[in-house]
Amino acid sequence: MPTEARKAWAKELQTTKCLTIALSCAIVGLSRCAYYYQPKLQDDSMIISILNTITDQHLRWGFPKCFNHIRKLGYKWNHKRVYRVYCELKLNIRIKRKKRIPPRSSEKLSVADKQGKCWSMDFMSDSSQNQHRFRTFNVIDDFNREALGIDIAVCLPAKRVTRYLDKLAEYYGYPLKVRVDNGPEFTGNVFNNWADAHGITIDYINPGCPYQNGYIERFNRTYRTEVLDLYVFNNLKQVRKITEEWLTIYNTERPHEALNNMTPIEYKTLKHPE
Repeated sequence: MPTEARKAWAKELQTTKCLTIALSCAIVGLSRCAYYYQPKLQDDSMIISILNTITDQHLRWGFPKCFNHIRKLGYKWNHKRVYRVYCELKLNIRIKRKKRIPPRSSEKLSVADKQGKCWSMDFMSDSSQNQHRFRTFNVIDDFNREALGIDIAVCLPAKRVTRYLDKLAEYYGYPLKVRVDNGPEFTGNVFNNWADAHGITIDYINPGCPYQNGYIERFNRTYRTEVLDLYVFNNLKQVRKITEEWLTIYNTERPHEALNNMTPIEYKTLKHPE
């Protein structure tokens, strides 16, 4: 029986049977401490306001990311209290359970120990409101999972890919290695000659083994759920604008579990302070 029900029963016995508090509590099986306890009223308006602000801006952030972001803002609320308010607001995101797959032995991804040691890259595709297809070319640094850039166009041939990588290299420098799949953009002469010219090793994953390029695959899923699946685009200009805004948030605000809940920029500054 719930505590509140026992407390009500004890009070009823005191009124109808003229029993003492101690005796009525003993009859209903309630401690006197629980009988006298008065719940503390907490003002959760500030938590509600901050949670609504965060989830309005980041629709696909679950509770852990919201709570870590609240801590970064300087608030010290207990995670149980924040989670209670989070559930009361019905902000829970439905989790799609993973399908059971046969066990497999796969090689663990090597972790780069410095910036620029390895870049992972991959393509994605989507369509605008008028059903015009477009592609994105995503590039991240494996060391701190920083999103270096996303090129967006209807067509992304190998020459455009290498030009975009040259543009990124003007700011970040050329990597020592790139990890890619076996798509035609990466296996042709244009990309291979570009890599040879800059002394870059190409690490091809095995065909049909996307988990060997897990860093960029995980990034692709985040980009898909937080941008591509979240908006209806009218044109490529709108896609580029929203993507650029999201990249800034991803690198500077979004906590990353693999980086001890630091952002990519925070992790880079910690490991390699200028």
